[in-house]
Amino acid sequence: MRNWKTLAACAIAAGLTFSAPAMADDPDFFVVGGGWYDFNDDRDAFDFRAEYRSGYKALGFIKPWAGIEATSDQAVYGLVGVLTDLYFGRRWVLTPSFGAGLYADGNGKDLGHTIEFRSQLEFGYRFDDRSRISLAIGHISNASLGDNNPGTEIATIYYHIPIEDVLD
Repeated sequence: MRNWKTLAACAIAAGLTFSAPAMADDPDFFVVGGGWYDFNDDRDAFDFRAEYRSGYKALGFIKPWAGIEATSDQAVYGLVGVLTDLYFGRRWVLTPSFGAGLYADGNGKDLGHTIEFRSQLEFGYRFDDRSRISLAIGHISNASLGDNNPGTEIATIYYHIPIEDVLD
């Protein structure tokens, strides 16, 4: 976990240094994604996600988001968190994020507690209409709140739709 924190800190520092002008026009997004849940262990499943990502920026760069995930093994996870978009030029976007929420394992992997935390690093391409496609690697665990803390990793492909396009 320490490597994730170092990588995220470096990405945030680089983004604050090099990407401030490109961050000015971020819209709200409706985001859908699908991927491979628990790809590093033996309880793999399909993971589907739907998220709302706000364009509002606290401190000029931290944005709130909320989402729900469900797996093909009937696990469900609802969560909220914060993220920042770090632009490299006009097109490339690195998005570290963190969230916390409530998890029910259904017939899927028991993560050891109802309260779970998700850290994620996402890299995407921004189109002219501000929609995006991206690839993310995320980690979910209970931060040792429970006696058992197996955690899981998820690889996800996302598509970000600007909310203004959804409402039109």
